Amino acid sequence: MKTLTLTRPDDWHLHLRDGALLAQAAPFSACRFGRALVMPNLKPPVTTVAAALAYRDRILKAVPPDCGFTPYFSLYLTENTAPAEIARAAAEPCVLGFKLYPAGATTHSDAGVRRLEAVYPLLEAMEELGVVLQVHGEVTDPDIDIFDREAVFIERELVPLRRRFPDLKIVLEHVTTAEGVAFVQQSPPQVAATITPQHLRYNRNALLAGGIRPHYYCLPVLKREKHRQALLAAATSGSPKFFLGTDSAPHPRPAKENACGCAGCFTAPLALEMYAEVFEHAGALDRLEDFASGFGADFYGLPRNREKVRLLRKSWEVPQTLGGEIPLVPLRAGETLPWRLHDA
Repeated sequence: MKTLTLTRPDDWHLHLRDGALLAQAAPFSACRFGRALVMPNLKPPVTTVAAALAYRDRILKAVPPDCGFTPYFSLYLTENTAPAEIARAAAEPCVLGFKLYPAGATTHSDAGVRRLEAVYPLLEAMEELGVVLQVHGEVTDPDIDIFDREAVFIERELVPLRRRFPDLKIVLEHVTTAEGVAFVQQSPPQVAATITPQHLRYNRNALLAGGIRPHYYCLPVLKREKHRQALLAAATSGSPKFFLGTDSAPHPRPAKENACGCAGCFTAPLALEMYAEVFEHAGALDRLEDFASGFGADFYGLPRNREKVRLLRKSWEVPQTLGGEIPLVPLRAGETLPWRLHDA
């Protein structure tokens, strides 16, 4: 196969940052994806519909005007979120849910939830109004091994939460473990998961073998090979419960390459090509379109895109850095990929 034509894909988990970094990073996603669910962990976090609408204006000013890109938003759930904000979110078309960050779990999550019980009234309102809960599924207990934090969160928090709120729509964001895959598979249709290109392509050796490779460091962290294999089987299974979410998360190069580097892989400029590489290697290229362009829109009750994109079988080298004044290092910088988005 020399070309692959797909319905224009969507990215259901994306970090665009703000300010100068937003202006530099946003065009990479806007020129490739039709829509994106933009995460709210800015400083200060995007906790209200009003803040999301203001952020949308900044995003649209940062992307090419003719790219046809539509940002959607997840609001940052806190223990101080007003119940009325749930109703406002349900009534606003560009807001697709609330993001649950356990406090301290990842970048800019300090304002996150410390006790799930504290937000039960909010979850009850979300369940009633059909508002989706997007979950960063990790415990933050320092006694729990970092490689086990997703599995423990599912057992301690997510399984009881689903039982208490059986009709609540839940997305387990950037799922990374066999336990996470099993939870989603065994749950009813209103539970789904996004899967990143880095977790499909790599296990934790990519981060640690031969030295620490900071641009492969993300949260949740890369796991063992058995977990990667579980993710691969889920993504290529044709199940509508699993769909594309890059979790692309740009940081300036100095913030990644230091003694305490930031978590996040910048994959937006090559994510679709990475997914194609993985699906082809698994013999499942015929299932990439639904995963990338269909199942996420279906879950969120949106029409599938009408535009098409073309991937060409054309080897290309990922640049060492991308962008302008802020040095951004993409994942796989300097490596060669076998697929290339046409006109990228």
